[in-house]
Amino acid sequence: MEFGGREIGRMSGRELRGLRRRVGTVYQQHHLVPSLSVLDNALCGRLGRWSLLHTLGSALRPSRQEVEEAAAVLEAVGLADKLRARADELSGGQQQRLAIARALMQEPDVLLADEPVASLDPALADSIMSLLVRIAADSKRTLVASLHAVELARSYFPRIVALRGGRVAFDVSAGHLDQEMLDDVFVNTTPEAKERPRPDAHTWGKLHCAR
Repeated sequence: MEFGGREIGRMSGRELRGLRRRVGTVYQQHHLVPSLSVLDNALCGRLGRWSLLHTLGSALRPSRQEVEEAAAVLEAVGLADKLRARADELSGGQQQRLAIARALMQEPDVLLADEPVASLDPALADSIMSLLVRIAADSKRTLVASLHAVELARSYFPRIVALRGGRVAFDVSAGHLDQEMLDDVFVNTTPEAKERPRPDAHTWGKLHCAR
């Protein structure tokens, strides 16, 4: 696998640390610090860029500039009124928005979203996907998401890649994705499976989407 023209497996430790700073990840599980405030959790996105001394100083008293930058990012994800609330006081949707804010504070070139809406109800899932796509477009960042929901992939991403057995099964524009492609990837093709009713494509496998 390559990033920026360099084979990741051949990168030095220093190069890998630099790569991790350039890639922000939003996980299915939020991995927030429950007892910290929304503001402090957002500031954690800067840890990869700070020295140990700076981290200790920021824990005691973050700089005015850092606070203003975090507040701006939190406003962008709709949490401007929650800066001093504890992370564990937020709803599931708000916690996912905070996780997005933390990733943005990292100032990455690429945003990776690994099943970012799997634990949310459909209305919240649509809201979070809309937010991710809008932020990526506004900041001119590449967004890559891993999803089970086919319709979300079709709605929000121009390019869809499916993997099967560790290999690329197809790499197409959303407009060219059809049911036959989905069946080839997500439905087991053994004789026994053919006798069973075809499952809803939303519940099968994983799509990797990019914009």
